[in-house]
Amino acid sequence: MPFPIRIAVQLHPQHADYGQIRDALLRAEDMGVDVAFNWDHFFPLYGEPEGKHFECWTMLGAWAEQTSRIEIGALVTCNSYRNPELLADMARTVDHISDGRLILGIGAGWFEKDYDEYGYEFGTPGARIADLAQAMPRIRSRWERLNPAPTRDIPVLIGGGGERKTLRIVAEHADVWHSFGGVETLRRKSAILDEHGAAVGRDTARLVERSIGVDRPPAEVADDLLDAGATLFTIGVGGPDYDLSLVREWVAWRDAR
Repeated sequence: MPFPIRIAVQLHPQHADYGQIRDALLRAEDMGVDVAFNWDHFFPLYGEPEGKHFECWTMLGAWAEQTSRIEIGALVTCNSYRNPELLADMARTVDHISDGRLILGIGAGWFEKDYDEYGYEFGTPGARIADLAQAMPRIRSRWERLNPAPTRDIPVLIGGGGERKTLRIVAEHADVWHSFGGVETLRRKSAILDEHGAAVGRDTARLVERSIGVDRPPAEVADDLLDAGATLFTIGVGGPDYDLSLVREWVAWRDAR
């Protein structure tokens, strides 16, 4: 297994005051979580559609100061919302604030309300994926030119499962691939990712970590997902209470291994 088992929490930045989000973040770090993610939207994804919600990257800057050990990032940044050069600079800045703990999670975007309300062109899925493909080399090129440079090679996580286009982008550019779906989907698409890797000359089985969201106890799903190649397991937790009990189970499972 080329990657260690890691446990992440995705703190949904909705239906809560910021103090409640910060408290959940600090509790997660204290219990031994490896990564804390938020998400990049402008409105809640479930519950009251006009409920409380906070912006992703401003929050990551605060998280960089409020934590000391865990990695942080978005699951995932919407490529459509920011110029790639700007996003690269934002990521480099949060990388420095956090002393090298940022993961750049990115995807093509999908939530039409965000686009409509904030004045972005929604377009087609194909166009958004093409934009993501064009953005990735621009982001890496900007990192090479920034002064000061990033503190490390910032890990890139790409979320998505499109077999022909998205997984090709993952094969070309990602350090982490976040899969949506169950164990069989993970297994099948992981094999397709490796086919793309062979086509572009990257050993994706060795170089691209597999990530997946989980919402059941590890006793029910962990072994099968691990056997399918996943090593980064993310538990989504909503506000305002941010119940971390399932997160604690996954941390205990990791430690027992």
